[in-house]
Amino acid sequence: MADAERPDTIEREMEETRERLAETVDQLVYRANPKTIVRREVNAVKAHFVDAEGNPRTENILKVVGGVAGFVALLVVIRKVTS
Repeated sequence: MADAERPDTIEREMEETRERLAETVDQLVYRANPKTIVRREVNAVKAHFVDAEGNPRTENILKVVGGVAGFVALLVVIRKVTS
């Protein structure tokens, strides 16, 4: 009787393994999709500047604005020195 049940058990385990592999492949395809990657990165950038409640994170915004202003000021100084 154990020999008769063994092929059924193996077939069931193989089917379960196939299903798990199919789910894993589907997840990998979804995660590697360029649109999904872009959406994930856009959400990460938004999360850096806006909190979960939709309020702006002024400390992060001010850091970026300060960095851009500093870079522009540096470019202006370089142009004046070289001209």
